[in-house]
Amino acid sequence: MNRYFIAILPTEPLASEIIKVKQYFMDVHGSKGALRSPAHLTLHMPFLWKDKKEAALIDLLAQTTNVNSFKVELDGFGAFHPKAIFIKNKPCAELNAFQEQLTRFTWREMKLFNPTHNRGFYPHMTVAFRDLKKEEFYKAWPAFEHKGFEGIIEVNSFWLLKHDGKRWHPFHEFVFKSGH
Repeated sequence: MNRYFIAILPTEPLASEIIKVKQYFMDVHGSKGALRSPAHLTLHMPFLWKDKKEAALIDLLAQTTNVNSFKVELDGFGAFHPKAIFIKNKPCAELNAFQEQLTRFTWREMKLFNPTHNRGFYPHMTVAFRDLKKEEFYKAWPAFEHKGFEGIIEVNSFWLLKHDGKRWHPFHEFVFKSGH
């Protein structure tokens, strides 16, 4: 079994700007967990899938690309107190609709349960989590609460990421069939 998750990955130079923020949290606040994955916006939480069925996984996900490109605007920082700090985005109806369609498909066709079924979908790009200690969260959050961060993600694909035992890597890109 391998571990995978599905996400939107920003392109350069935005991806590197987000990695710099993650690096700051490691250097200043000792939180390196977010550096174990590329800058991303999660569409489907991590799941397990059989090695020998990997080609089938790719074929199935390729069926979800009949989507128009859209833009996601990043807009400052948010937090899940006292555990995580993230870059938030402006509300985006196209993103929500795509994530809902993808989640329905993965449940119906692949029997994959996405925890967003219960909790709702709160798109964000995590820069510090899990190993961010509470006292470090409370030191960091006042500096980031009103800090600006802007960027636009041109979403014309999504990615399947695969875990190698230590970190997550982009594994397969699914390009949308239609343009704007």
